[in-house]
Amino acid sequence: MGTVFSFDVRRSGGRHDDAGTSVTEAVAWLHHVDEVFSTYKPDSPVSRLGRGEIALADCPPEVADVLRMCESVSDRSRGYFTAYPGGRLDPSALVKGWAVERASAMLRDAGAPDHCVNGGGDVRLSGSAGPGRSWRVGVAHPLRPGDLAAVVTGNDLAVATSGTAERGAHVIDPHTGRPATELASVTVIGPDLTLADAYATAAFAMGGAAREWVEALDGYEAFAVTATGGTWRTSGL
Repeated sequence: MGTVFSFDVRRSGGRHDDAGTSVTEAVAWLHHVDEVFSTYKPDSPVSRLGRGEIALADCPPEVADVLRMCESVSDRSRGYFTAYPGGRLDPSALVKGWAVERASAMLRDAGAPDHCVNGGGDVRLSGSAGPGRSWRVGVAHPLRPGDLAAVVTGNDLAVATSGTAERGAHVIDPHTGRPATELASVTVIGPDLTLADAYATAAFAMGGAAREWVEALDGYEAFAVTATGGTWRTSGL
C-alpha cells in the first residue's frame, strides 16, 4: 500500500503465545488487499473498475462491501468523505483502516489478544500492552518534524491520523475540488479503525467544522492541529 506495516504482539496470561503463523496470515491478507484495491497497479480490480473495464460483479466480493461502507460514511459526513476524490475511484481512505482492523481480528482469533498493528500510522490496539499497562501512541506533530503533538493512551482502541506531514496537502474537499488547508492534521480515536480512518479523512476535509461533527459521533473523539499551529480536541478525549 506504499507504506510500512508493523506488528507488536505481547505475551498474554503469563504464557508466550506463538503468533508467528497468525502474523504470517495477517501479512498475506494485507498483500491480498493491496492486490485488489491498489490504485497504483493498473491491473488491480479497483483500477480496472475505475476505468470501466469490468463491472462491480466481476470484482472480488470485498470490493462491493468496501464501497457500501464508503457510501455510508459519505452520507454520515455530509459528503466530505468520498470514494471518488477528484472524480476517480479511490477508496484508499477507508481501505487501509479496514485492512488493519481485519488483520487485528485475525490475530485475536488465533489466540494473540494483546497486540498492536500499525499501518502507516493508522493503529489498532488490541487488549493491553502488558499486565496493568495501557498502550501509548504518539501523534506526530505535522508542523514540527520529529516532535509529538500528543500521546494517546488506552486499551482496545483505534487511532487514525489524516494530515499533511507525510504527503503534503493531498486530502481534497469534495465540495470545492481543492485541497483542504484549514487543518495540518486530525487524529480520530474510537473502537473501530475502519471508521476511524475514514472519519479522519472526512474531518480533515471539513476543517473547522470537524470538531462539532466528531462531537456528534457515538464513541469517537478527535484531536487536531490547525494550519497555524493551534490545537483543539473534542470533549471526551
